[in-house]
Amino acid sequence: MTVPDPRPAMRVDVVSIFPDYLSPLDLSLIGKARADGLLDVRVHDLRDFTHDRHRTVDDTPYGGGAGMVMKPQPWSEALDHVVAQGHSGAKPRLIVPGPGGQRFTQTLARELAREPWLAFACGRYEGIDERVYDHAREDLGLEVSVVSLGDYVLNGGEVAVLAMVEAVGRLVPGVIGNAESLVEESHEDGLLEYPIYTKPASWNGREVPPVLLSGNHGAIAAWRHEQRRARTAARRPDLLHASHGVDGTDVEITAATPADVPELALLMRACWVQEAVANDTLDIPALHESLDDVRESLETTQTWVARSGGRLVGAVRTVRTEPDGDDWFIGRLCVAPDLQGRGLGRRLLEHAESTAPDGIRTFTLNTGARSADNLRMYKKAGYRLVDVPAPIPGAVTLVKRRRG
Repeated sequence: MTVPDPRPAMRVDVVSIFPDYLSPLDLSLIGKARADGLLDVRVHDLRDFTHDRHRTVDDTPYGGGAGMVMKPQPWSEALDHVVAQGHSGAKPRLIVPGPGGQRFTQTLARELAREPWLAFACGRYEGIDERVYDHAREDLGLEVSVVSLGDYVLNGGEVAVLAMVEAVGRLVPGVIGNAESLVEESHEDGLLEYPIYTKPASWNGREVPPVLLSGNHGAIAAWRHEQRRARTAARRPDLLHASHGVDGTDVEITAATPADVPELALLMRACWVQEAVANDTLDIPALHESLDDVRESLETTQTWVARSGGRLVGAVRTVRTEPDGDDWFIGRLCVAPDLQGRGLGRRLLEHAESTAPDGIRTFTLNTGARSADNLRMYKKAGYRLVDVPAPIPGAVTLVKRRRG
């Protein structure tokens, strides 16, 4: 019998001169996660590490200037205390909120959510003595990241820590009950979230968009994607890559080169994860290809890549099934997940067919038996299922006769 690991999924330490400021972390889903043992949040009062009767944590800056600077001695002792609580040499990643740091984004939140232990240092006044950063890196061996919520200034780091802990904590497995809700949120794939509605369908003369009441899941998905793109363009155009406006005709298709291999491998991995979910199997060759495998495939097949705005957004492979045969095999047809449903897959398929040499009489391809969208596209393109064993368990074979 396997005994569950009783340790929390993530530990978070926060050092502040206003520990009560962090009390909202006892509320809502983060508070519940703490109660359930998914998050172990510990708040430390920086003044507990002072040694004068006034519990002084700041002093005037060398070189003159306005404001006060937080002293190195209390901070060094506080960080030493936090690190000393680690087991088996474990150390936290230290996050210092500050306007001079890297921008806090959803990507960074996901990165931090993979850390087993985070420590936050809440600065005040003009900031923390620079030597504290050196002490943390050089003497304690910590990875130190200065992180900014945005291009504005706060009175202290506590507000930023509240935002960061919530953004990171909700990504820890088990904190959010419905994990699928995380996938469709703003910023998860670079776009803002689509408009949302609930009952009643008609309210104060305002109607829910009819497509959402149609029951047509494909139309709903297309509407939501277009709404996300339009909302992002209107509110945050800086987030849009040129490829977000692409359709099946607005791409450049060229022969793949070795320089394309890293992007190509990443694209295929992203696309076939979807196929793995749809077909309930990880036994899909594209998921197990290394960079060397992809590189070697350029020597044995003709691989085509589609680019828009410099971004690799689609690809397809072709090869004659037998050296002197009359069948043209089309494989590894993939389109970036955020651009699917816009005709790019059909464009790549047509391009793959058009490159077949003289003497080819049939086109053949494989897809998952449960890959409904793929099957629908291939059938519309003239392909038909044949009773021929596919080389991959759970896959099916489709064939189309070449015209002319």
